[in-house]
Amino acid sequence: MNAGEQITLSRDVEATIVPAGDPVTLKQGEPAQLTQELGGSYTIVVNGNMFRIEHKDGDALGREVEKTTIQSASGTPMSEDELETEIWNQLKTCYDPEIPVNIVDLGLIYDCAIEPMESADGKRIDVKMTLTAPGCGMGPMIQQDVQNKLMCIEDVEEANVELVWDPQWNQGMMTEAAQLQLGLM
Repeated sequence: MNAGEQITLSRDVEATIVPAGDPVTLKQGEPAQLTQELGGSYTIVVNGNMFRIEHKDGDALGREVEKTTIQSASGTPMSEDELETEIWNQLKTCYDPEIPVNIVDLGLIYDCAIEPMESADGKRIDVKMTLTAPGCGMGPMIQQDVQNKLMCIEDVEEANVELVWDPQWNQGMMTEAAQLQLGLM
């Protein structure tokens, strides 16, 4: 699929209205236009309205859906450095459905801590993040996307994602690459 591609929904599919964040069901046979396919989720336009479709429902758009678990190549638990690298790799696969830049490069991740679990060999990941605007209706969906991506890492037993508003996000928090991509430099 390419951005701008016209598709027809092959089945009823759960979607979220962008930017309101309200859940809806789009019906089989509806024509749609793909506007963004990043990080495993899809942004489409149906009847002039924008919707986000989760990776797990990509088959309704003609995409093959694979469930993935990320594990170390050796089959043993990841080292702290390997785990931290994989966490940041996963965070870079999370996108706001309206902005084609990942949330790390947007500067939305304020803190990421790895803690051992008392009752298991796995780790707990605590993330503090923000949004580009406090009233963003997509906030809970982006927050859930972050948690889901972290839980795909085999060594992660728990992932807590907290939305915070201090400090307030501004464009200066974006990486230079993100600012260039969005035409801000």
